[in-house]
Amino acid sequence: MTQRGYAHKPLDRSQLRWFCDPARIEVASTAELEPTDEIVGQDSAIEALRYGLETAAPGQNIFVRGLTGTGRSTTIRRLLRSIRPPCPPAADRCFVYNFAQPDRPRLITVPRGEGDRFRRRVDALIQFLREDLRSALSSDLVKDRLGQLEKSAVAEIQQLTAPFEKELREAGLSLMMAQMGPVARQVIVPVIDGEPASPEHLEALRRQGKISDAELDTIRSRIAEYAQRMEKIGESIQEIQGRRQHTADELMEGEVKALLGQSMARIRNEFPMPEVGVFLDEVLADLVGKRLSHLDRAEQFTELYRVNVVLSGDEDECPIVIDNAPSLPGLIGSVDWSMRPDGAPEAPQMLVRAGTLLQADAGYLILEARDVLTEPGAWRALIRTLRNGRIELTPPDLPVPWRMPMLRPDPIPVKVKVILLGDPGVYPMLEAIDPDFGHLFKVLADFDEVIPRDDAGIRCYANVVARIAREEDLPAFDRTALAALCEHGARIASRRGKLTARFGRLADLAREAAFLAGRDNRQSVTREDVRGAVRRNKARADLPSRRFQELVRDGTLRIATHGAEVGQINGLAVMSAGQLAYGFPTRITATLGPGSRGAINIEREAELSGAIHTKGFYILGGLLRHLLRTQHPLAFDASVAFEQSYAGIDGDSASAAEICCLLSALTELPLRSDLAMTGAIDQVGHILPIGAVNEKIEGFFDACVATELTGSQGVVIPAANAGDLMLRHDVVEAAEAGRFQVHAIETIHEAIGLFTGIDPGQRGDDGHYPPASVLGRAVERAAAFWEMGSRRASKVGDPPGSSG
Repeated sequence: MTQRGYAHKPLDRSQLRWFCDPARIEVASTAELEPTDEIVGQDSAIEALRYGLETAAPGQNIFVRGLTGTGRSTTIRRLLRSIRPPCPPAADRCFVYNFAQPDRPRLITVPRGEGDRFRRRVDALIQFLREDLRSALSSDLVKDRLGQLEKSAVAEIQQLTAPFEKELREAGLSLMMAQMGPVARQVIVPVIDGEPASPEHLEALRRQGKISDAELDTIRSRIAEYAQRMEKIGESIQEIQGRRQHTADELMEGEVKALLGQSMARIRNEFPMPEVGVFLDEVLADLVGKRLSHLDRAEQFTELYRVNVVLSGDEDECPIVIDNAPSLPGLIGSVDWSMRPDGAPEAPQMLVRAGTLLQADAGYLILEARDVLTEPGAWRALIRTLRNGRIELTPPDLPVPWRMPMLRPDPIPVKVKVILLGDPGVYPMLEAIDPDFGHLFKVLADFDEVIPRDDAGIRCYANVVARIAREEDLPAFDRTALAALCEHGARIASRRGKLTARFGRLADLAREAAFLAGRDNRQSVTREDVRGAVRRNKARADLPSRRFQELVRDGTLRIATHGAEVGQINGLAVMSAGQLAYGFPTRITATLGPGSRGAINIEREAELSGAIHTKGFYILGGLLRHLLRTQHPLAFDASVAFEQSYAGIDGDSASAAEICCLLSALTELPLRSDLAMTGAIDQVGHILPIGAVNEKIEGFFDACVATELTGSQGVVIPAANAGDLMLRHDVVEAAEAGRFQVHAIETIHEAIGLFTGIDPGQRGDDGHYPPASVLGRAVERAAAFWEMGSRRASKVGDPPGSSG
């Protein structure tokens, strides 16, 4: 547009949007495409991943950094399938009962793939104990041998007691069972009239006078004499019975060992590990020492002999475990306080359950960093396991039901490579808060969020869409639909020559486009379906944007889109709604008068300015000094404000607009209201790139449409952002028809010329601007404020521009 002699050429249609020619798609539709595992544009990340997966050096766990939806998990799984890294030797892990410390289940390690066989061998032994041992120990042969022991003991006792009983008869005495409280025992009593006489009967005879006191004393004396001998004989009988019982126990132990020997020997031969031998010895000792008299309860006590295989792997399998819910017990394992059908708790060793760290032993465990960090205790347990190389199910880490014993199973050695997926901000945070993190996660694989916008990138997009269509049974996508998806990928990337690598968003859009095609009973997805999905996706979250346009239309928000005003300019800002962003104009004003405080940022004074915006405002002051370069201090007060803005403001993308607004207030030259501007600045006047350039342009375009599209309106952006443009089709069509312009500039001088229509001015050889230029007038006005301040200061005694 030309005004008062200053001209600037706007960008043409080809510069406002990249159009993907469907002819670049190598197939007519995804139905002809066989998806491949090609990974495009992530060479550095793949090389780091490959090294981390293949190396066995300590601490080489992998942190995969990148935004969600960039294909991190998919790439890792494909790499693991393609390179098939060798797995180090691993083992199966089993827990058995600890007879010495029941609260410390004992770990037994057997070769990989052998854990289940070891359990089956022990289960067969337990089945024999429950079903056959009792009958085997009741065989005729065993009964005969026990009977012989009993006969031998009886004969020996009779040989010992027969002479004593003969003497008792000759002495007129006999043995008689007497009840003494709850106990019955043998006592010596006299024989009177051919019948044993109890102590009570003797006392009755004395009272009747049939026995004198002297005769009673003689009987009692004789009984006492024989009682002492009987006590010694009783001790001898107990010794005989003790020997008999010991011999019987040895017999039973020998029988048990003979009956179990073959099964146990087989287990020992198949599993020659020392801990297996110790376990079998303890089982046998417990059975012989405590259980033989309780074989009727074998179903209960043999629970202690069971083997709990917590990890059993395939000999040729390299475990790849993905934990989508990495809670503390899910990671390190747990103690499962379950009950048997009879209501009794399970044996302690059977309560231990493996977690994903153990399941991934000698393999790979893939975790999302944010999931681990948000689970109480999970991060600490993960780091402790990687640091110590073993899993410890410590009581403080595990919830224990009331009145249940605290178990401390043996630590489990583990060698696992953890692949941690995290967003870009997580990695520096973990480095800052956890001193172990850097030592344990030494491999960083950075996934870029964009890929090159070349033939390989377009082919990658077609592959992704073909795979989604095949896996989810979607209609085929024709080449126009694939081209439209590539264009939308360029829009999301908003970077020159790039496509987004956030394939999750691409997949969502493809699914909605397939839905639209299916709704209309079409057999394939076309460009119009993709564009319709884009519009629907945006419309679902654009309520704030629509309300803003309504407020502009009815004048509630004062946004001018035509005419010109002194000290007023349209800046551009963005608001977010989920993954989408919406631009909108914001009115920036500046006022200026004599003084000494310099430029004032009203947002900062009201504590609504963020750190980056405040920094940008300080740069603005430096640029103002650079542009004017007066021989005296700047002697004016100026204030800059974002009108009708009541929330916090951050970022420096409005600083170029702010300097134009200040210069307008200083020179009293009006700025075009039919233009809006976005761009950061440096202290020498370069216009620097900003973010969300497409959304900002579209936001001002929508505001112009809401009022009236006059044909003179447009947006001024940094030239560095021109290659990032992927504007909506309606904006491109309006620009092509000459009803809207986009200007790309490199310096603040171009912005001044565009907004004022006057030559901004360049310093001549004498160091001065042309008097008619904008900057020439700015220098003149600054000098006038200095002189005004000098006259005022001469009256009060202060130099102009001082704060005193």
